[in-house]
Amino acid sequence: MSTTRATNRASLRTLVTGGAGFIGSHLTDRLLAEGREVVVIDNLSTGRRSNLPESRERLTFIESDLGALIDGLGDRGELGAFDEIYHLAAAVGVQLVMDKPAEAIETNVTLTAELLKASLQSGTGGQPSRVLVASSSEVYGKGVGEVFSEEDDVVYGPTTVTRWSYAASKALDEHLALAYHRQSNLPVVIARFFNTVGPRQIGTYGMVLPRFVEAALEGKPLKVFGEGTQSRCFCDVRDVVGVLPELMDRGNCFGRVFNVGSDHPITINELAKAVISTLGSKSTIEHVPYSEAYPAGFEDLRRRRPDLTRLREAVGFEARVPLEKTIEDLARVIRAGERVA
Repeated sequence: MSTTRATNRASLRTLVTGGAGFIGSHLTDRLLAEGREVVVIDNLSTGRRSNLPESRERLTFIESDLGALIDGLGDRGELGAFDEIYHLAAAVGVQLVMDKPAEAIETNVTLTAELLKASLQSGTGGQPSRVLVASSSEVYGKGVGEVFSEEDDVVYGPTTVTRWSYAASKALDEHLALAYHRQSNLPVVIARFFNTVGPRQIGTYGMVLPRFVEAALEGKPLKVFGEGTQSRCFCDVRDVVGVLPELMDRGNCFGRVFNVGSDHPITINELAKAVISTLGSKSTIEHVPYSEAYPAGFEDLRRRRPDLTRLREAVGFEARVPLEKTIEDLARVIRAGERVA
């Protein structure tokens, strides 16, 4: 990274919505380390205040629903103007979406629409802020390809199956962001996350790795839903947040969608075995039918592997944190309740 770019970054005033969440808090750490002034807005519905530093110069934390504060963006608002906005506030996790589908849809779509509109004048001098919208690999729906690239068609199940409401809501977020870019020249980039994992992630909302680690530490069976032959690509959160400011730095990334994650697949059975081996646990693996784990009508995907060509060409991205270290660091956090940077 050049000295000029680092200096420019240090002068930026940045807003992170959902900044007390798993990914958001790691991103906040990264931005603070670059010397930025960072404002975090989070209602703590899924985030935790303990994810953020207790006291840190240049960090302002506001516990609130985002919708209540959007009118305060811009030179004349209470929050002031922002050079950049990272929009990570969303309903996350399959379990949460299945349990509260209406809330998930409203949170993902309504808040994103309001924020994008406000972003047109939330920069200095009434100019637009640069915006990164966090999306999800769920947008690809039930596609059957081996590898998913950003321009692939998407296929969803019927509206009567709750599982697809999250995918549709995140797809609509992307449509809104791209529409604001085309119609109003809003400098916005979309990051489509693939199975981000690491310290501070919790298993409450169906996240598989923290569930496995918690069970392994307690010597309980690791519950694998279905046969466990479905595969995913897991990427450490510290690799993920490192690439987000890089995407915001480059003007040729605006108005585009980028897959963000690892492209090394592992089956859920293999993941369970890796957790047990890495932690030296005596836990066993227990397979649970989907019918017992989720409401009727749930559909799982056999594989989910991203094509990272576009991301590599744009910023030279490569995932560097090994899965074993991710497991070890997550275990340490769960054991001690400490923050891991």
